[in-house]
Amino acid sequence: MTRPAMIAAALADWATGPLDPPAAVRRAALRHLLDGLGTALAGRRGGTVDPALHVARDLGGPPEATLLGGRDTIGAPAAALAAGAMVHALDFDDTHAAGLVHATAVVLPAAFAVGEQVGASGRDVLHAAIAGYETVCRVAAAAPHGFHARGLHATMVAGVFSSALVTARLLRLDTARATDALGIAGSQAGGLLAFLHTGAATKQLHPGFASHAGILAARLAAAGAAGPANVFDGPHGVFDALAAGPVDPASIIAGLGQRWETLRIGIKPYPACQLSHAAIDAARAARRQPGFPADPAAIARIDVDVHPDSAPTVCGPGRDLTRPATPYAAKFSLPWSVAATLLDGDLTTASYRPDAIDRADVTALAARLHWRIVATGGHAADAPGSVVVTLADGTTVRGVVPRSGGGPDTPLTDDELAAKFLGNAGPAGAPVVDLLRRLDDLDDLDPIMAALAAAGD
Repeated sequence: MTRPAMIAAALADWATGPLDPPAAVRRAALRHLLDGLGTALAGRRGGTVDPALHVARDLGGPPEATLLGGRDTIGAPAAALAAGAMVHALDFDDTHAAGLVHATAVVLPAAFAVGEQVGASGRDVLHAAIAGYETVCRVAAAAPHGFHARGLHATMVAGVFSSALVTARLLRLDTARATDALGIAGSQAGGLLAFLHTGAATKQLHPGFASHAGILAARLAAAGAAGPANVFDGPHGVFDALAAGPVDPASIIAGLGQRWETLRIGIKPYPACQLSHAAIDAARAARRQPGFPADPAAIARIDVDVHPDSAPTVCGPGRDLTRPATPYAAKFSLPWSVAATLLDGDLTTASYRPDAIDRADVTALAARLHWRIVATGGHAADAPGSVVVTLADGTTVRGVVPRSGGGPDTPLTDDELAAKFLGNAGPAGAPVVDLLRRLDDLDDLDPIMAALAAAGD
């Protein structure tokens, strides 16, 4: 059994020590960083994170890091604040099913901002990112849906720790200082899910908050500030204060360097909440059946199976799921997203434009959708999907998938990932694909930052 107050120290020791990740882990991390840069460029171009960019520029600071997709150089914490919001702006970024966290949104900002600040090599940035991926996934998975059950966004709760260790590694802090950084970061863990009921933009900001907080925590530790080493073990640690249900803090450090959670992160094919993806895939499967009607008026009823841990987020009470108030609210409405899929055959960033979410045909079809909770076991983000479409004449068409696409067991191909990246970044982003794939061999991040700026012009 792990001794009290030892988990943070063990995690910090591993994350700041020599790393030799297997080739598959390195490749996975590179894929996720590429995906995150693409979603960041799309988020910046869409304008939804303009307030974060504005504030980051106003915070200013020494010219340590570049705002992703631009040429402004500001302080690394401010650059990471904006980058976290950019990566997560469209909810098109990756997801770790066991922890239900958007890993890259809290790993990439610190890795690139601090990596640029210290002139780190591409290999150093990659190793720091891998340490961050393992941290955010493991901390969140130690309390499966436990933070969400308390009304908190697990990405931000766990993300402060990954950002702190990414920064600690790039600053070359020792184990003691990195442990302090984790302890300090824990006091900044949070992120309310209140946005689900209002359509507010705070969810998009959470990864930026986490990235900013993690960098500050590591800097404070480097300057001599102490943090509680019992931040994971308790008493009064992050799990005691912020998680509900079963918690296994010791799992954070179990098998470090042997079992790689970086390999278990999925890449999204749709810009919607991951918890709706199985139903979206099942809806697409139903459309491919020979009996699916050409006229949506022939659909009398839609029945969808929903995992019990998914229902509060994508089918929650207290809001109109058929008439979402904002594009972000539509991304968190399973009825709306499934209805749009049945009508259009796919979901893209265009599906959630402000001028698209009040479509009368989607609203009418979403009103015919009924969902039921089905306890299939396993993680909600890796659950099977089932959609049954009943026609006016009583016949039924069924679509079933064992799990949603894009996850570690059904990954996007490299070509599909490149196509997603270019769809987000635009054709001018093509050089970034090659540079990211060669990150291990780059002397620094300058070529990538220049290519991102050119893509953002």
